[in-house]
Amino acid sequence: QVQLVESGGGLVQAGGSLRLSCAASGSIFSINAMGWYRQAPGKQRELVAAITSGGSTNYADSVKGRFTISRDNAKNTVYLQMNTLKPEDTAVYYCNAAIRVAGTLGYLEVWGQGTLVTVSS
Repeated sequence: QVQLVESGGGLVQAGGSLRLSCAASGSIFSINAMGWYRQAPGKQRELVAAITSGGSTNYADSVKGRFTISRDNAKNTVYLQMNTLKPEDTAVYYCNAAIRVAGTLGYLEVWGQGTLVTVSS
């Protein structure tokens, strides 16, 4: 089995920056797409950014130009660099990945436990 462990969340003032990390562990054969979602109180979970195994990226309009998603395949890790943070970025951020477990076919859809990002005014 595999799991995703997130880190880097915390409290920051508006205009500040945070870098989230998400490391996959376990018996991993390969990882396809990875992404970051967020869910604010009273709102549905939304896609923030995604990155394919080949490095192609996609961002929500609300974070374009401020957030950057990247991955280190050697470390099985995806990052989210968040700059010029706004109060509306406050949410629990979840890591997601499609992971092929060693010795199996197909991919498992795996979610991290979430990390809280709070942006104060």
